[in-house]
Formats: sequence, C-alpha cells, structure tokens
Amino acid sequence: MKKYLLHPATFKLDGGAMFGIIPKPLWQKKIIPDDKNRILMSLRVVYLELGERKILIDTGIGDYHSEKFNHQFDIQGKEKPIEALLKEYFQIGGEAITDIILTHLHFDHVGGLGTGENSKELAFPNATIHLHKKHFEYSLKPTVRDQGSFHTHFYLPLIEKYKDKNQIHFLNDDSGVIMQEGDEKIEYVISKGHTPYMIHPIFDKYIYMADLVPMEHHINLPWVMGYDIEPGVTTQFKEQIYKLIMQRNLKMIFEHDHETLYSSLAQDERKSFIAKDSVKAASPVEKLA
Repeated sequence: MKKYLLHPATFKLDGGAMFGIIPKPLWQKKIIPDDKNRILMSLRVVYLELGERKILIDTGIGDYHSEKFNHQFDIQGKEKPIEALLKEYFQIGGEAITDIILTHLHFDHVGGLGTGENSKELAFPNATIHLHKKHFEYSLKPTVRDQGSFHTHFYLPLIEKYKDKNQIHFLNDDSGVIMQEGDEKIEYVISKGHTPYMIHPIFDKYIYMADLVPMEHHINLPWVMGYDIEPGVTTQFKEQIYKLIMQRNLKMIFEHDHETLYSSLAQDERKSFIAKDSVKAASPVEKLA
C-alpha cells in the first residue's frame, strides 16, 4: 500500500467554537487566532494506492462556494484543489480515483465531490463511495443545531448520481473492513458525539481521526469542539478509540492541523493523553512510511 497525505487548501473557523469549553487563555497558547478570532486549519485528505485501487479519504471543502462564504471562512486553495495535486504529483485526473471514503458529510469533508458549473458534476466519476448508512440517514434530518454543517443541496444530488451508477457502498456496523486486497486492508471504527456514525479509517499503522481529534491540540480528552452535538459523548468515544490506538500502536492523522501531520499517542505522569513523536507538515504532498 502506498500512502500519502494531501494538503489541497486551508480555511479558518472561530477558535472558541473549535475548543468548546476550553478558555481562550489556554487554547491560544497552542494556536494564535487572527483579528476575527479565527484559527488557520488544513483540509488534509488521504490518498492511497492499494493494488489497482486509487483511494481518497474525504474530499475537503471544494471550490463551489459563494464569494461571501469564501470570505467568511477565508478559504485558500486552487481551483479543483485535490485534482490539481493529483495531476501535479501523480499525473492522474479525477477519473482515475476508484474509491472515496467519506468520514462524514459536513461541508468541509464532502465539498470536493463535485465539479463544473455549480459543482453539479462528479469530480470523481468512476469512484465507489464508502459511507456509513446511519450517518447518511441522519444527515437528511439533522438537528436545528447542526443542520448548517450539512449542505444537502450540494452533496445529495451527487450521492444520488453515485447510487444510480451502483457506485455506493454503505457501511452498516460500528467497526469492520471497508476493503481488502490480499493481506492489506482498510478497516474502520465509528464515533458519535461530533456527529452520529462518523467513521475513522484504519490502514497499515495509521488512523484518520477526522473531527474526533481534528488537531493535535485536541488530544486531551476534555478538549472537544463546540460544534459537537454531544460533547460528553465525544469524550467517551475518544477514550474508547484511544485504547484501540494504544493497543495497536497506531499513528493519529490530523485532518485539520495546519502544522502537524500525525503523531503517536502516549500518557504523561498524570495519565493524561499527550502527543508523542509528532511529524510536522512540510509539503502539499507527504509520503507516509
């Protein structure tokens, strides 16, 4: 399995919202906000080559948004940001992608699915979409609190196109195998709290943390986003998945950390969870060992 991390774009979200109940004097020691209290974040996705398969995990925020939206979130990236990296570094286009694993359907994770005018065309027309069925069902009827994170007007027509082409694979369990080629496989576990049935792909020595631990700064159990619909449940799933990470000695990939690609997990003398052997970002495309 060949493994890469792609950094196609950045955006900004309110620092207070990103750290929930953690006071600003604490979180700003780790990351400095701008004059609007926003913090800079990556839209990091995974690209894998497994046998003949070419796989993406998440698709970033896309380029279909209005000028007002781009300004609000300070989105910085090229047109067709993921396809641009695939072309520059791997000499392939979107049609070469065979599989896309979507951790969940928030706009900054599913936005890159579409392309063309108003992003109504499939950016990756030959891909099979892997998505948890219960999360998809939830996204159609979310709470008033989190409905703004689900841009169904954008992604639902695209998902329907994949359905019509028989190119969607719904996951149904709390854990399992997404795909396997020979002895190598991509597994997953789910978490709840941020959003129901968010999946965390596990491949080789790595686990993609998605929004359970979006940045290295969120490793400490109580450091949970204000965006989470059930923050207390998030902490329970963090602790549960941390046990798996420690047992299997997995490295945690941070989707939104602009500076840190991944780290191992350890505990200090007080038994608090901390990052160990963090690897910093240096290039738009990083090859994993």
